[in-house]
Amino acid sequence: MAMDAADIEKMIKEALPDADVTIEDLRGDGDHYAALVISKEFIGKNRVQQHQMVYAALKGKMGGELHALALQTQAPA
Repeated sequence: MAMDAADIEKMIKEALPDADVTIEDLRGDGDHYAALVISKEFIGKNRVQQHQMVYAALKGKMGGELHALALQTQAPA
């Protein structure tokens, strides 16, 4: 079962309320997304830690309902 981009954004914002989240459906199939997440919560964290925070926000949906997510994270400039 595919996941809706709005659901992905909502889950990320629930975990990272200040986040600026941009989701793009790469294939139009609801299974392959790209996400850009910008949050103050990422300050002082390396890229792996930032990605782990986003994956944790998705509560185990990766690999199941959400097949692929090309993830970019950064702290605000």
